[in-house]
Amino acid sequence: MPDWSYHPMFKPWLTRLPGNSGREFIHKGMSMIANIPGGTHFIEFLGHMAPSEKLTKNLFGHEFQSPVGLSGIIDPQLSGIQAFPHLGFGCIEVGPVTSLPSVPAAATFLSQKDSALVLPEKTESIGLVATISRLKKLRKQQNPILIRLGELEAATEELADLGDIFVIGLDLIKSIQDLTCLKQILRNKPVLFAIKHNQTPASLPKLKVLRALASGIVIDETDYVEDGKRKTPLQQTDGMLDALRLLKKEINLPLITCGGILEPADGLAFLTGGAELIFLTGGYVATGPGLTKRIHEALLDTRQIANEEVPGWIWFWFFGLFILLGGTVALFFSLTKVILFYDEAFMQMSRLELMALNPNLYKFMSHDRMTLAGTMISGGFIYMQLARHGIRYGIHWARRAFNIAAIIGFLGILLFIGFGYFDWLHGLFWLILLPFYIVGYRKTSLAHQPPTSKNRTNHSIWKKAVYGQLMFVMLGFSFVIGGAVISSIGATNVFVDTDLQYICMTPEQMNELNEKLIPVIAHDRAGFGSALLSVGLLVLLLALWGFHEGASWLWRTFLFGGIPAFTTGILTHLYIGYIDFIHLLPAYFALAMYLAGLWLSKDFFMKANEKSA
Repeated sequence: MPDWSYHPMFKPWLTRLPGNSGREFIHKGMSMIANIPGGTHFIEFLGHMAPSEKLTKNLFGHEFQSPVGLSGIIDPQLSGIQAFPHLGFGCIEVGPVTSLPSVPAAATFLSQKDSALVLPEKTESIGLVATISRLKKLRKQQNPILIRLGELEAATEELADLGDIFVIGLDLIKSIQDLTCLKQILRNKPVLFAIKHNQTPASLPKLKVLRALASGIVIDETDYVEDGKRKTPLQQTDGMLDALRLLKKEINLPLITCGGILEPADGLAFLTGGAELIFLTGGYVATGPGLTKRIHEALLDTRQIANEEVPGWIWFWFFGLFILLGGTVALFFSLTKVILFYDEAFMQMSRLELMALNPNLYKFMSHDRMTLAGTMISGGFIYMQLARHGIRYGIHWARRAFNIAAIIGFLGILLFIGFGYFDWLHGLFWLILLPFYIVGYRKTSLAHQPPTSKNRTNHSIWKKAVYGQLMFVMLGFSFVIGGAVISSIGATNVFVDTDLQYICMTPEQMNELNEKLIPVIAHDRAGFGSALLSVGLLVLLLALWGFHEGASWLWRTFLFGGIPAFTTGILTHLYIGYIDFIHLLPAYFALAMYLAGLWLSKDFFMKANEKSA
């Protein structure tokens, strides 16, 4: 669940559900999606959260795909255990595990007043038996499983088989014999000690005595009990950094933090302060599931790795340029001749004859060709921007978006022959484009660079941009759905009721007029639908994968890429007098989303560049 859906759509009403219903609804829903065929790919498509290979690290004999993990307090029922490994986490914590189940006396919730995650005083647990059962059902995956023990009695050989690393509170270890016995039960798997950051100085003597039998230390956030509930402040950066510095100086063991992170800057502070891994707690709920991805992108940005230029990008840029030029030429003809010589040859009717028989029919055909031309110009510009600002520097999401949209665009040519009319100029145009695409595809195969972001905090500009991203995601989805519907209509019924009302003829009357007229119109409709579907995918993927603070080129892509499509899509109808409100309502709705998206996201994209100017 990306931030663009979490904050505007789900969080407001989920927090109003009684008890822990909202939490369980989200976790079970995500796990259900992850378990269906293609579900994990759908999750990745929406959030693009998979961490870069550059973030991989080895620790405790295991490979972590990311230094960011998820604390067990977020999913005490293990209802989301199937989905969380696919949300960008390098490690998932389970627990605290207790021998018997523990039903909470109160629900877990976020307190805006205290800026804290409020938990029941008694730790929630499904018990040892249920934990083992659910872990056994977990699909085999690469992410290590870290199990936190709520008591020594919960350690069993069966549990040892299911976990990779174990955590035990330092206060639960009463002697070296306790620890020795625990390690034997866990088959000498890595055991980490957990201490609250404000108890670090007092715990040093005991840590020094037991450190020979420990593999690392987990620094937990602190909490306090009030009115029978445990309140855990969301941001505890200073206290946890102090604990990190002290332990790094006094104890030579790997250090992990758990909690205290509300925004990417906190995670970066812990990692640069000496933490090997960082686990998210209440900040994940408050800030949103995108926090993991934002930390990844900020971490890569701090490394300031210079991306080498991918030489093949220019072929993709020319691909977009030819589409833009093709759309410009098509727009010129749609405003002048409309019906070209090969159309006349197919129909065996001149444009002047068609105009004389039914002027509205002639205008209707010009309207289809104008909107197709505007869509092509927009799509060509977006392709050029992706090639110039993304693929050129090896950004993998830009190349992936380019390829998806281009392949769908090429396949759209199959729709043109649904009614028996294949436009040879269209076919020639695609034959010219195809070699540019194939060469570009091959020469940019090494574009595997992950995206970076200047975003560090949950400032008001970021919060506003989340809603802007939602607008562009909805706009892209609308274009995709609209393109699919128009393509379907073009290949089947050809007309909708408002079309026939404007033309003042039925399909039967058109067939009587010229039996080859409808195939030409169907060709135009299917072509426009295919182009709109392809451009819709571009807009959607830019919105889903490209929202990074300071990426001013992306905002300009949305701005200038939208103008041709909206101008031709709306003004064309005014130009020919086809102004039925119901027919134009989807276009008005799309324009509103486009303008809202631009306004809400402008500062997010342009702010960093203004600061550096």
